[in-house]
Amino acid sequence: MNLTITKDQIIAGLQAVQNVVGSRTTLPILSNVLLRAEDNSLELTATDLDVTVACKVEAKVAKSGATTLPVKKLFGIVRELNGEIEIEVDEKNLASVRSGSSFFKINGLAAEEFPPLPEFKDDKKVTLPQENVRAMIKKTSFAVSTDESRYVLNGLFFSLKESKMTVVATDGRRLALVDEEVDIAEKSSGEFIVPAKAVNELNRLLQTAGNVEMKFGENQASFSLKDDKGFSVLLITKLIEGNYPNYRQVIPAEAKERISLVREELVQALRRAEIMTSEKANSVRLTFGKNILTITANSPEVGEARETIAINYKGKEMAIAFNPRYLIDPLTALTEDEVFFELIDELSPGVLKINGPFLYVVMPMRLN
Repeated sequence: MNLTITKDQIIAGLQAVQNVVGSRTTLPILSNVLLRAEDNSLELTATDLDVTVACKVEAKVAKSGATTLPVKKLFGIVRELNGEIEIEVDEKNLASVRSGSSFFKINGLAAEEFPPLPEFKDDKKVTLPQENVRAMIKKTSFAVSTDESRYVLNGLFFSLKESKMTVVATDGRRLALVDEEVDIAEKSSGEFIVPAKAVNELNRLLQTAGNVEMKFGENQASFSLKDDKGFSVLLITKLIEGNYPNYRQVIPAEAKERISLVREELVQALRRAEIMTSEKANSVRLTFGKNILTITANSPEVGEARETIAINYKGKEMAIAFNPRYLIDPLTALTEDEVFFELIDELSPGVLKINGPFLYVVMPMRLN
């Protein structure tokens, strides 16, 4: 294998794939990146057997071929080089890397040892703008559970049904849901749960331009990202097995009060109040009075905070307590200026909405 590549191209490729490589792997091949050079492009692939990321970049290929090299070492080398980089690999997988007056030799492993990519049938697939999927993940992924005993909640639930894609995350104390009108063929309907690691990688890789093609099978899903400049990335992930709980039943049916709030003003007041919470007393109290919202935090060992916001509210006075982080997370993920808070009473879940297909349910805490 022999190729010449610009520093920008190889850095872009390595940055796209190297995140999935774990620092402690039992199999040496999993510390390596698979390099495959052909047709004036270099394909880079990395995997931890659960998540695989492959990326294609431009290169001048003098001789086609494939090898695997330690990804962290290769990235460390090319990051410090300047100008064009020449990579030559012999039949013993010894790679020579040249640029200007710099020269390196790196020991690789045979490409045949690298785990093969799974194949996907073409019937279960849907295509959406990357920007839309990125926004959907941003509005939900913060609510994914980190409690490993409820493993079906350790991922993002995707539902493709009746011309609608719904994405849901919950940790049992809060639930975020967003949906989008999508052109879905009858045979492409289905549901699957994408694990948190793959969700984090998607969050990082998705761009504001171009499309993403999603394919899914029994236990794996793939996300193929292409932008207008020809840069393409493929992410393949194992899916979480099991049945996602019936999330519809936790969404309150009818609200007594619907209060319009300025998102930025509310999130800043909550951030300030959160400073005065502690591990023992990690709640803030929201008191809705006539045209005023008072936010208070009180923990005996720290002190107290009080914030007031002018609102349009004519209902009866109501006080309800929440974990401030559970309100700050969705408010930070949203971009709309106006949000709506729907309440039934002091003990029922609160619902955060926008003028759009987004909904967030949060369980209240006991008032001290």
